[in-house]
Amino acid sequence: MIAVALASLLATLIGVGAERRWRDGAAALARRLLDGLAFVAIPLVVFFTISHLKLTAGLGAGIVFGWTERLVVIGLAWLIGERLLRLPRPATGAIMISVGIANTGYLGVPLIALMLGDDSIGLAVAYDTTVTAPVALVGGFAIGAAFGTKAGEGARARAKTFFTRNPALIALIAAIIAPGWLSPDWAQEIATVLAVAIAPLGFFAVGVYLMLEHDQEGTRIFPPQLTAPVATALALRLLVAPGVMLGLSSFVIEVPSALLIQAGMASGITGLAVGHIFGLDLKIIVGAIAWGTAIIVVAATVVALAGGL
Repeated sequence: MIAVALASLLATLIGVGAERRWRDGAAALARRLLDGLAFVAIPLVVFFTISHLKLTAGLGAGIVFGWTERLVVIGLAWLIGERLLRLPRPATGAIMISVGIANTGYLGVPLIALMLGDDSIGLAVAYDTTVTAPVALVGGFAIGAAFGTKAGEGARARAKTFFTRNPALIALIAAIIAPGWLSPDWAQEIATVLAVAIAPLGFFAVGVYLMLEHDQEGTRIFPPQLTAPVATALALRLLVAPGVMLGLSSFVIEVPSALLIQAGMASGITGLAVGHIFGLDLKIIVGAIAWGTAIIVVAATVVALAGGL
């Protein structure tokens, strides 16, 4: 967990330093990295991970509850952004992306290993694969196409953009129907390494965008501004989402603790890639990622230290 925290912080600081030293070059590199994540790295990880998934009956309730909590917080994000805060559509979409896509892989899996032990890693990975990945590829890209400024005008153009800019969805469908020999064990191992490498690249982009916002508006680099949209995203992602999962687990069917923890993970880096591709408000997404990751890492460190006393 400490390694994850340090890697995330270091990547963010490198992004900040790169933007300060080579502003235009760093911004262009961040955009290329996000394109690479969305169009190359994430589709490969999705295909070789999903194709190896072995779904068990005991995981079923957690998956259903996970999808439920995502739909609930995405709906609340739309309601608050559209009706209460009366934000522009790209800003509302950014809140929806921030609460719908969680960092259940790079952050959630090691956190659960730290808190619950290695025996729970399988559950954490299964949740990331069956809940976060499909929600991101279907719901996240659909939100981007519906609310972004780069998705075209009119329903037909936005629908076309959803499919043409979503190669990871094609990878998901292919993984479900492809024969097993197309996804050997060695490919899954490479995909696992690639999945770990994705996050530092994403946090580099976070650092670049934090510095760009600082240069453009004179705001502090970190912590970023805690605006109403960012605070809304944090409350929904870190409090409401796990609250929904806990309520369902308490009153319907009890699910493993690992899935409850996964439900409360911070906003994911994939959301930044989606926001970049479709033209959502990146300041909101970056703020939610930075604040949420810091809160989770600090909380996990406190729990770990308390457990060791």
